Amino acid sequence: MGIKTLPEALSLARQVDLDLVEVAPLANPPVCRVMDYGKYRYEESQKAKESRKKATHISIKEVKFRPKIGTGDFDTKLRHILDFLNEGHKVKVTLQFRGREMAHPELGARVLKHVEEQIGEVGKVEAHPRLDGRNMTMVLAPDKKAAPPVKKPSSAPSTPKNDNAKPVATAPAAAVPATETAPPAGEVETAAIATPEAPAAG
Repeated sequence: MGIKTLPEALSLARQVDLDLVEVAPLANPPVCRVMDYGKYRYEESQKAKESRKKATHISIKEVKFRPKIGTGDFDTKLRHILDFLNEGHKVKVTLQFRGREMAHPELGARVLKHVEEQIGEVGKVEAHPRLDGRNMTMVLAPDKKAAPPVKKPSSAPSTPKNDNAKPVATAPAAAVPATETAPPAGEVETAAIATPEAPAAG
C-alpha cells in the first residue's frame, strides 16, 4: 500500500474493521500491518505453547557402586537405574575404588558389565566404562525403541556392603498496536502499510 501518514493508515484500518499494528518500529519509516490483533496474539501464544510441549528436559542421575557390592544392594541400585531410565533420564553409573581396590580395576569392570546386562532393552550404553582417577564411570541412556516394562533385577556378582544410590542432581515479543497520537506541531507522521487482511466472516 506504500507510505501513508498515520491518520490515513488508521482510517484504512477502521474501514476494514481491523487494527493497525506496528511490526517494524526501527524501520524508516516504521512498518505497520492492518490485521486482527486479538487473533494475532492468540496464534502467537498457541505457537509458544506448542514449542514448550516439544521441548524435552533430560537430566542425568547418578548411581554409585563398589567393587565388592552385595546382592541386596546391587538389586536395589539396579531398580533405581531402571526407574530413572523408564522416566526418560540418563544415568551415570559410578564405581568407586578405595585403597588396594585400585589394583584390581577388572572387579569394577565386571560390576559395570553386569549392570549393562541387567538393564536389557530398557536402556543402552552411551559412554562405555572408563577409569577416571579412583572412579570407573559408565553412562546409560533410555532406549526409545524399547518397551516400557521394567526388567526384574537379578543377583549381584559378589559380598555385602552398604552404599546408597544418589540421584545427582519463550513466547516471542508481541507486536504493539499503534495508538492514535497527534504528531508534534509542524510534523506529519508517516508509516509504510502492508496489504490489509480481509475481515473474518461472521
